[in-house]
Amino acid sequence: MNVTSDEVQAESQASSRLRATMMAARLSFQWFGITRTLSSDQKSQAAESFGAEGSFLNAGKRLLDTRHRRYRAVTAVKSRTQAYWRSVSLPFPEPGIRLIRQDSVDSFQQQLTRFQGQLREAVQSLQDQYVELKQSAQRRLGDLYNESDYPASLLGLFDVGWDFPSVEPPQHLRQLSPELYEEECRRVSARFEDAVALAEQAFVEELSSLVGHLTERLSGHDDGKPKIFRDTAVGNLRDFFERFQSLNVRSNDQLEDLVQQCQATVGGVQPQSLRDDQSLRRRVATELSAVQSVLDGLLVDRPRRRIVRAAK
Repeated sequence: MNVTSDEVQAESQASSRLRATMMAARLSFQWFGITRTLSSDQKSQAAESFGAEGSFLNAGKRLLDTRHRRYRAVTAVKSRTQAYWRSVSLPFPEPGIRLIRQDSVDSFQQQLTRFQGQLREAVQSLQDQYVELKQSAQRRLGDLYNESDYPASLLGLFDVGWDFPSVEPPQHLRQLSPELYEEECRRVSARFEDAVALAEQAFVEELSSLVGHLTERLSGHDDGKPKIFRDTAVGNLRDFFERFQSLNVRSNDQLEDLVQQCQATVGGVQPQSLRDDQSLRRRVATELSAVQSVLDGLLVDRPRRRIVRAAK
């Protein structure tokens, strides 16, 4: 597909806005690994029961019961932290880095501090059951249990951290090597152009998934009866509208029009009304189907062709 001059200009403007209003953020976790690889002798012993060679067998053991409610509470905090980070940020074509709004850095810091506190509380609760968890592991692992696999305490072995790395060209290069500085400026500019494409692709994919799911639930039937859907099928779309409004880099007028169409279709509609009013259900399904068909074209066409450089 050929790119028009208007599209190039719109993308350049979006890249400049992104660079002027966003900043890089990086999330990291310190996490105690609860699996261990079996020793060569243990793998050979396990392989014998299958008539196999130990060198061709991959086998491991789990140190703690991951289904225990207190361990699940620890991992739940991690999941919530990751979900929050993704909900308030845009992708960036460097591993581990996403972009957040500059004017939201204080709220970002405060929320992650709260998550950090929740994680430490959950780990403390897990530590309170550590002796029992080890005893349970000893019963379940049998001869595979090894006391040396277990640290004296779990405190300090789980944590969340974050920082704000610079993705701009180092200013000292301006004096040391103007040519290298200009090269870095071009590289960073290209990174933000790619970030615009990544953001657009992420929005299109998420909207397509949400619209497709709700449309399928509204238009499909099970045994001749309308399919059941959860309130979240509508609520998740509304959450998307808020996030799009907050993070949209205004790079694609067509995408913005589609979001507005979706908002007009489901904005004031209550989930129960869709269950009770079949004519409303059909109308919403028809209008969302029309949006879905356009989104399918965007998925095949625009984002995929522009993301080539970022994927390298």
